Amino acid sequence: MAPTIPTNAAPCPPRASPPLPMTVPELRARDWSEVDVVFVTGDAYVDHPSFAMAILGRVLEAAGFRVGMVSQPDWHDCEAWRTFGRPRLFFAVSAGNMDSMINHYTANRKVRNNDAYSPGGRIGLRPDRATLAYCQRAREAYHGVPVIAGGVEASLRRLAHYDYWSDKVRRSILLDCRADLLVYGMGEEAIVQIARRLAAGESLRDLRDMRGVAYAMGASESPPDDAMVLPSFEQVRDDKGAFAEATRLIHNETNPYNARRLVQWHDRQAVVVNPPAWPVSQAALDRIYGLPYTRRPHPKYTEPIPAYAMIKDSVTIMRGCFGGCTFCSITAHQGRIIQSRSQESVLAELRRMTEDEAFAGVVSDLGGPTANMYRMKCTRPEVEAVCRRQSCVWPTICRLLGTDHGPLIQLMNEARQVPGIKKVLVASGIRMDLARRSPEYLRELVRHHVGGRLKVAPEHTDPHVLDKMRKPGNDDFEKFAAAFRAESARAGKPQYLVPYFIASHPGSDLNAMIDLAVFLKRNGYRPDQVQDFIPAPFDVATAMYYTGLDPFSKQPVYVARHLRDRKLQRALMQFFKPENYFQVREALRQAGRQDLIGNGCDCLIPAVPPREAREARRQEADARLRGDAGRAASGAKQKGKRRAARKRHGPE
Repeated sequence: MAPTIPTNAAPCPPRASPPLPMTVPELRARDWSEVDVVFVTGDAYVDHPSFAMAILGRVLEAAGFRVGMVSQPDWHDCEAWRTFGRPRLFFAVSAGNMDSMINHYTANRKVRNNDAYSPGGRIGLRPDRATLAYCQRAREAYHGVPVIAGGVEASLRRLAHYDYWSDKVRRSILLDCRADLLVYGMGEEAIVQIARRLAAGESLRDLRDMRGVAYAMGASESPPDDAMVLPSFEQVRDDKGAFAEATRLIHNETNPYNARRLVQWHDRQAVVVNPPAWPVSQAALDRIYGLPYTRRPHPKYTEPIPAYAMIKDSVTIMRGCFGGCTFCSITAHQGRIIQSRSQESVLAELRRMTEDEAFAGVVSDLGGPTANMYRMKCTRPEVEAVCRRQSCVWPTICRLLGTDHGPLIQLMNEARQVPGIKKVLVASGIRMDLARRSPEYLRELVRHHVGGRLKVAPEHTDPHVLDKMRKPGNDDFEKFAAAFRAESARAGKPQYLVPYFIASHPGSDLNAMIDLAVFLKRNGYRPDQVQDFIPAPFDVATAMYYTGLDPFSKQPVYVARHLRDRKLQRALMQFFKPENYFQVREALRQAGRQDLIGNGCDCLIPAVPPREAREARRQEADARLRGDAGRAASGAKQKGKRRAARKRHGPE
């Protein structure tokens, strides 16, 4: 039987309790002389259940442990790690809710202008590869204190992985950060178990029997006999075929009911990954979300935190996703088995929200990784226990998958009836192939839970690209769009779909993007934002990007690797913008599709560039010249410094 969160966790407290301490005065206000766990995070500390540090800290608190929060510390020295003195049990280290490299850089490897998880959206408050820096400082602060790494960054880099930003295969993050233990996936139960076992006097080596953890063995140690051996780091680094095979093997071992222990050698040192943790039970999930969160940032912050502003009035009803999209990390991190809260737990959270004077009565989202997988599961547990299918809905919806929307419809209806709730919106993405199976769900959604626009993610129109994404065909989107428009018309509501598409995904070439652009024009879609494919560590699509192979079929896959090619694909998705005119024209000419230049119905751009396009190109050229001049001046200045140094000290 799967373990559960300790029963002494508060079931549904009526009032919030103060956030966990970030300073010594807060520590003393609780009459604590020390802490058991120091939690180090790359995000601003927001005591809201959409933030991992809040959940993990509260779960530890509910189990009777004293936790100090060190948020976005200055990583240039270890003083922040000494804020609360030597922790009695361990340092818990997380880069934050996102991989720090994705947080810092765009798909074009340019520094982002803001950080949604930092006060004021300011950049620069966490380092690149934050897990490495934070673990190192923890070791410097207090030698001998165990260091436990977790979070998305650690989870997705637990084995040898392709790193897009350095464009190379890096070894397991365990060997670089030198953490004693790495918790992958959702860590509530693991972090409590670690704290309890260390408090009981067990050693770090004793903890190696836990599910959902990874660890590095010493050079003289031998891995467990029952482990499945993956291609080594050296093999996947030097041979792309071996990298693709390792990806296939790893992703076949993600079902907690049948996953095997994995081992990957790095020279003479082995990294061991135990099977995933069991899915969290409904009772445990209710207790987790019923803890006394303030649902606010820590009082120390005076600037708004963008991520909090976006989710502060949202309610999570489930976790996990059985979609298995190759470009998405949710399944790899949260698991493919849906774990849902009870209706009573969700309604209790809504009632608590209405007691907050700052709450305006509008729930911004009732959902999770997807909006409509609530309470869905395999109808044959004995089959689920042996299943190694990567997706329950691709290439077709599994006939054993329970797709009943009834519990979700009832929850949505009950949520609207809570006194003080004016509107309950659904902002999480809709899984359209599931929604089409329930006209009643679509009717409820359209009539009561759409604020004018509904987000959906068809991602592409080309069947080959969709196949590489593990997404349904474009006709699925078109049928859903027609049903949505018809239902909106019957409700007398002018509502619109906001479809999301991805540029430069493996398999997508210029012809595929041109077909997508024509589809967008024919249907009147003008995307405000464009999603550029980012090869995140661990994802199947990342293996395709790096190796040029589908890890499961081993067939070649086209990859737009060069920045110029990626820019052309991005421009095609926003062909209607004058500043993209010349890039779109270049893409059409390169693909031999000059028939789409002119004034025809399907033409993407006119034959003559508009004035705004010419002006944008002129400004771009001026900026490039200024940049070249600036770089030349900087280079001359550095040469001058070197000449002066040679005069003073001889050759460098």
